[in-house]
Amino acid sequence: MTVTAVLGVDIGTSSSKGVLVDLSGRVLRSSVREHRVDRPRPGWVEMDGRIWWDEFVALTRDLLAPGDAHVVAVGVSGMGPCVLLTDGGGTPLRPAILYGVDTRSTPQIARLTERLGAEEILRRCGSTLSTQAAGAKVAWVADAEPELFGRARRLFMPSSWLVFQLTGRYLLDQHSASQCTPLYDSAAQGWYRPWAEEIAPELDLPELRWPGDVAGQVTAEAAATTGLSPGTPVVTGTIDAWSEAVSVGAQGVGDLMLMYGTTMFLVHTVPHRLTSPSLWGTVGALPGTRNLAGGMATSGAITGWLRELFDAADYPELLRLAARSGPGARGLLMLPFFAGERTPLLDPDARGVIAGLTLSHDRGDIYRAALEATGLGVRHNIETIEAAGGDIRRVVAVGGGTRGDLWTQIVSDITGREQHIPSVTIGASYGAAFLAAGAVERVDIHRWNPIREIRTPRPALAADYDELYRLYRELYVGSKSVAHALAARQARLATTPQPGTDDPVEEVNP
Repeated sequence: MTVTAVLGVDIGTSSSKGVLVDLSGRVLRSSVREHRVDRPRPGWVEMDGRIWWDEFVALTRDLLAPGDAHVVAVGVSGMGPCVLLTDGGGTPLRPAILYGVDTRSTPQIARLTERLGAEEILRRCGSTLSTQAAGAKVAWVADAEPELFGRARRLFMPSSWLVFQLTGRYLLDQHSASQCTPLYDSAAQGWYRPWAEEIAPELDLPELRWPGDVAGQVTAEAAATTGLSPGTPVVTGTIDAWSEAVSVGAQGVGDLMLMYGTTMFLVHTVPHRLTSPSLWGTVGALPGTRNLAGGMATSGAITGWLRELFDAADYPELLRLAARSGPGARGLLMLPFFAGERTPLLDPDARGVIAGLTLSHDRGDIYRAALEATGLGVRHNIETIEAAGGDIRRVVAVGGGTRGDLWTQIVSDITGREQHIPSVTIGASYGAAFLAAGAVERVDIHRWNPIREIRTPRPALAADYDELYRLYRELYVGSKSVAHALAARQARLATTPQPGTDDPVEEVNP
């Protein structure tokens, strides 16, 4: 029996995920392709954009292989804001520069901020210039690779690249555009031509649509490659965190979506346009919505790094050890700034710190400290959102980190906030599928994905975590100058040939 379904695919930082979903919201099948980003220098995070389409094709063929589903619409999302520059025919000219975890554009941020004015950028664009801003990354390419930039004509992100490959249409969604500071006017919801022509005069900026709008139909060529039917509608899609918020219905005024992924992301829906120099003021994924958003540079990236470092077989074992360590990680405190930090610090030269280490600490303590560090960072972002005028009434958690109880419990304990955990926490690919379903019939995300449990903070731990949070804030201030000096040293070592060393190398006999 053939089932009517929609396809949702998300291109993430560490993997691409696809889901096949029927029109009631039931996940029929899912598939994953893991990948790695490239880090050619400290602060640089890149990826070959052609991989995005290759993995989309592989995921789609996996999901369609049984032949029991008829896909009536396709949804896409992806990490962002990213900068993939191509020539006029859509051929990539260099690897894509990823979102705020790539911090190379610091000189361009400083120059453009001085040239355009920090207050004017915030007023017009909704956000200050930071490493999250796609416009600053475009400026970096113009400065560092002028010959290549002279051939650049088009700007893509993962979701728009998939739309282009599927339909031949050159489009970008309004939300993603609102993270292209300073190229986009957030108040007018369109490209701001005076600044765009100054920074990227040769770029043909894409036509703007809303994430749920139909971008076009699957071409005959794309159909032959993917196995989809020609003429299948494809929705415009958006950045993964906003697709995650869609997937759990966190679109109401007062909602805060908390995404547990490679990075930690927060999206708060506000009743009207709000701005903060420490956050990102954006348009939402749905027409008429506005957001204050924040994002940490790492979260799951640290847990993955520790898993490899400890040569651990699986996460459940590390979580068991972290639970045994107990609240406060037996006196350890971590700053999770292993890739700089995004909001609210906006400090690309921040660095990770593990304070309080003794010879009695074990890997369970360190792993616990990493989980608590993300909770402390979330608390800092929440306080900043509310100081900017946000009114958080409900927190909805989503992403891979919600699959166990410990991490979400730690975050609730540290922040003092309940977290609503929905039935389906796959995240962005599921949100992309929901947007696709909306292109063919009326659907309700709260029917698709009801809340299955609520994580409640434990009052008995509040005082201890309040003290730890105070120390967390103090540790950043106290170690900032050293961290910045080390960041400068890392950059210098990465670009300067090092002399040979005569240090002896010990051979260990088996």
